[in-house]
Amino acid sequence: MTLHQNLIAGEWVGGDGVANINPSDTNDVIGEYARASAEDAKAAIAAAKAAFPAWSRSGILERHAILRKTADEILARKDELGRLLSREEGKTLAEGIGETVRAGQIFDFFAGEALRLAGEVIPSVRPNIGVEITREPVGVVGIITPWNFPIAIPAWKIAPALCYGNTIVFKPAELVPGCSWAIVDILVRAGLPKGVLNLVMGKGSVVGQTMLDSPDVQAITFTGSTGTGKRVALASVEHNRKYQLEMGGKNPFVVLDDADLNVAVEAAVNSAFFSTGQRCTASSRVIVTEGIHDRFVQAMGERMKGLVIDDALKAGTHIGPVVDQSQLNQDTDYIAIGKQEGAKLAFGGELLKRDTPGFYLQPALFTEATNQMRISQEEIFGPVASVIRVKDYDEALAVANDTPFGLSSGIATTSLKHATHFKRNAEAGMVMVNLPTAGVDFHVPFGGRKGSSHGSREQGRYAAEFYTTVKTAYTLA
Repeated sequence: MTLHQNLIAGEWVGGDGVANINPSDTNDVIGEYARASAEDAKAAIAAAKAAFPAWSRSGILERHAILRKTADEILARKDELGRLLSREEGKTLAEGIGETVRAGQIFDFFAGEALRLAGEVIPSVRPNIGVEITREPVGVVGIITPWNFPIAIPAWKIAPALCYGNTIVFKPAELVPGCSWAIVDILVRAGLPKGVLNLVMGKGSVVGQTMLDSPDVQAITFTGSTGTGKRVALASVEHNRKYQLEMGGKNPFVVLDDADLNVAVEAAVNSAFFSTGQRCTASSRVIVTEGIHDRFVQAMGERMKGLVIDDALKAGTHIGPVVDQSQLNQDTDYIAIGKQEGAKLAFGGELLKRDTPGFYLQPALFTEATNQMRISQEEIFGPVASVIRVKDYDEALAVANDTPFGLSSGIATTSLKHATHFKRNAEAGMVMVNLPTAGVDFHVPFGGRKGSSHGSREQGRYAAEFYTTVKTAYTLA
């Protein structure tokens, strides 16, 4: 089996190989991917540092061309790459292809942004002095990505970093190296100079820690768990570097008495269970007012009965497997915790067997939950949701905001008054009205509040806030 190597200073470098396993069929080995050492990571950082002076001063047309070629190839290969994504992460094939298209669109967007780099020229308050305000690249950027969006999240970090003239040391999640390797290979063939982008696959405790310990990494953008995010922050403060954290959520989806029942159910099912609930924007707290509660729970159960849980590549599958045994254990542990806390398991939560060995779990719905339960406060990151009954809109809003997280928040209502009030008062970085809490556009800012995020927003033009630094220059006329 071919060993997919790390990329350091423009050269493919070998190492001990680790098997990439299909969670839909654990007998299916997707490929062998090299595991970088601490010395490899140090070499990658040195290569990025050496490449920075030339790349940071490269022409905008060169950056545009490379990003555009990358976008074109990703979109041309969307079926192939989408299939790879579904094999290694467990999303359905439709979701895998959709995420791949989104990655291509992100590269296309930042190809355009490379041609739109701009600053300001303004007069000084002092006579005969001009002021120029410009943005410059930060330097070497460390990129650490999670396993749940194997191509979209690397794309929305790599594309703006390159667009604005930074060099990169990139560590993808060890569970899903395939899509990341494919993106790097495409960028190299698109003409990216040696050392500008370095790929170091491997353990976070080795590769990630080396990146955190290096004073030559000027910025780190991280998406992953809250615990690891805190370690990234502490290490970054030590080196006075920029850092950007996207860590998770316990997102509420509110259903009011006046909601369209079908709209509410579809949005709740999508929010909680699609992508196997393995989205930081997934809603695992469904907060329902008492007038519609019983009808909603019944309709939700009926809708869940129709969900097909199977191999991610099979036609007709709605929900694929959990990503691996460790995550499956976490999901089932929380289902047991919910029962112990007194919530009622109204539907699902059973381990499933299919034609191939995999990590299959029937989505679970709890009722009679309270917002104080662990299943209502801690991020499970699986297809497990809890219904919390409340009296009215005011209580629903209070419960929705009663969480240490603040990434996404949703509401189902036909009331313009309540929708408008909720958009203004939901303590979240993103708010959805009559839509799933998961699912965002590629050209607008992404991020949250409280324990969900730290630093400037990702995606769209707001990405410039993280990947550039502002310079103010004065000139005597």
